[in-house]
Amino acid sequence: MTSDTKADWLIPAGLIALSVIPITAGIVRVIQLGGGIEITPDNARFFAAPVPVVVHIVSSVVFCVLGAFQFAPGFRRSNPDWHRAAGRILVPCGLVAALSALWMTQFHPPATFAGPLPASFDGTSLYIIRLFAGSAMALFLCLGVAAILRRDISHHQAWMIRSYTLGLGAGTQVFTHLPWFLFPSIRGELARTLFMGAGWAINVAVAEWLIARRSRSTEQGR
Repeated sequence: MTSDTKADWLIPAGLIALSVIPITAGIVRVIQLGGGIEITPDNARFFAAPVPVVVHIVSSVVFCVLGAFQFAPGFRRSNPDWHRAAGRILVPCGLVAALSALWMTQFHPPATFAGPLPASFDGTSLYIIRLFAGSAMALFLCLGVAAILRRDISHHQAWMIRSYTLGLGAGTQVFTHLPWFLFPSIRGELARTLFMGAGWAINVAVAEWLIARRSRSTEQGR
C-alpha cells in the first residue's frame, strides 16, 4: 500500500473510530431491548416505544460507517459505481436516522432518574437544539440529492458533508461530555445542553472548514 493510499484511508478510519463508542452503546441498547433487562425510570422511555429506538440505531450505524468511506477521495474517484450505490443506501438511512431522532425528541418522555446520567438533565433548550439538528440533517440530505440531480457536484458534496457531520454528532459528544463525568459538581441542565450543543457545533464548524477548503482548491485549480 502506497503512502497516498494510506493517507486516503486515514479520514474514513478516523470517522469510524469517532463512531465506535456511540455505535457500541447503540448495539448494547438494542441487545438490552431484546434481552428483557430490568426496566428502570431511566430506561423506561426506550421500552415504552422500542421500534423507533432500534430503527434509529440501525440506520445511524449504517449511515456513519458507510458514509465514512465517502470521505476517501481516491477510492471514491476510482469506484464511481460504488459511490453511487452507497449513496442510494446512505440517503434513506440518513433520513430515517434524522426523522426517528425527531420522533423520539418529540414523543419520548424524559428520563426521571435524577442521577449522574446525562439524559436525566435534558431540558427545553436541548429539546429545541435537537429539533434543529435533526431537521437540518434531513434538509441537508434532501438538498444534496437535489444538487446531484442537477449535476451540481460541488453543492452535492457540500450538503452531504453537512448532513454527515450532523449525523456524527454523537461521536463528538462523547468527548464534549468528558467534563461531565470528571467533575460531578457541574452536572445540571445547562451543562448538559452546552455539552450536547458543543458536539454538533464542533462538527458543523469542521464541515464548513472542509467545504471552504475544497472551494478554494477548486478555484485555484481553474
